[in-house]
Amino acid sequence: LMTTDTKKHERPPSAQDQPVAAPLPRGDSPESLGVSSSGLLALLEAAGAKNLELHSFLLLRHGKVAAEGWWRPYGPEHPHMLFSLSKSFTATAAGLAIGEGLLSLDDPVLSFFPEDAPVEAGGNLGAMRVRHLLTMTTGHAEDTLGSAFGRADGNWARAFLEQPVEHAPGTHFVYNSGATYMVSAILQKVTGKTLLDYLQPRLFGPLGIGDASWESCPRGVNVGGWGLSIRTEDIARFGQLYLQNGVWEGERLLPEVWVEEATTARVPNGDPATGGDWSQGYGYQFWRSRYGAYRGDGAFGQFCVVLPEQDAVLAITAGTSDMQGVLNSVWEHLLPAFAPGTLPEDASARDALRRALTGLRLGAPEGNASSPLTARVSGGAYEIERNEEDAPEIEAVAFEFPVEGGSAVRVRDRNGEHRIVCG
Repeated sequence: LMTTDTKKHERPPSAQDQPVAAPLPRGDSPESLGVSSSGLLALLEAAGAKNLELHSFLLLRHGKVAAEGWWRPYGPEHPHMLFSLSKSFTATAAGLAIGEGLLSLDDPVLSFFPEDAPVEAGGNLGAMRVRHLLTMTTGHAEDTLGSAFGRADGNWARAFLEQPVEHAPGTHFVYNSGATYMVSAILQKVTGKTLLDYLQPRLFGPLGIGDASWESCPRGVNVGGWGLSIRTEDIARFGQLYLQNGVWEGERLLPEVWVEEATTARVPNGDPATGGDWSQGYGYQFWRSRYGAYRGDGAFGQFCVVLPEQDAVLAITAGTSDMQGVLNSVWEHLLPAFAPGTLPEDASARDALRRALTGLRLGAPEGNASSPLTARVSGGAYEIERNEEDAPEIEAVAFEFPVEGGSAVRVRDRNGEHRIVCG
């Protein structure tokens, strides 16, 4: 749903010309980095037993890769949609702009959009600051994003500003992707660049993140709250930068004070004792987690988990509806796998882990090879009611069974008939 009203992914023209980054250093074995191979194997087995559809995971310990795996057809070379994990990158851009003196946390949101401000802006809207966008405490009673989709003029900022602000900013936490979009829109105003272009020389380039893309709204603003696609190792690099307090290969990329403030609980968001990992407090587009960790995360199980006490970063991509189940498995199996120093080599467990990692694969959907409905369906055309929002103006669709090599779909639109042979 998040992609239906957005433009295609934006990729800087120079992205393909970026030098290929050296891979992150790999440890000789998990045990050499103080991680138990048997604990990692237990994590994989738990994910399988719970039917958690993991697509990849990569664990960094002491700055080196302790273990990594991809469930085919996913692979290390493939960028993955981050969904709301994108928010942590948007916040990072805000931290960089603040460090450059381009804006401050206490700037009024309305000050950036005088042309889009309501004629009668209420007191709560006038009191809204950049920090409230970052902490999801804008004062709205619900996410504002729905009002932007389908807006004829494509002006998402105006849609946000037109929404009622029921609570005083700073007093009420509501997860609000519209607020993150506004951070992106503000950054584009003060930098003159999209998020992607602004971050390229400041973050993506130095970290060695290449081939990044980001969806844009109809007016060309990167959507901010979702839509970023990068590789699993890139997620791990981002987490390692935060673990190292903003320093990468001896160069400071982020202000240390920003790292501290962004990853500290700025606002409460539930009962920490009963609410699991989504009620431990919220920073600047980062979630606090149990066990002293913090994270960026996105729908369906995209995670960048930073564990300062273990000097570790865990990057995960997935397609699951049980995100808490993923974190529960991490806490149950991975945390006990860490040791303060190196561990004795366990060749048997290491070999079993290696076999498991190389054999990861997503199962194909199960179904029947044929259907008794094919005789009734085959060849007949289904007329499509007119839908003015349907840009191709599809008029009819038909299915053909059997066809040499499988089946076929015929689609008729204003440009004629199109036939697609399927497996």
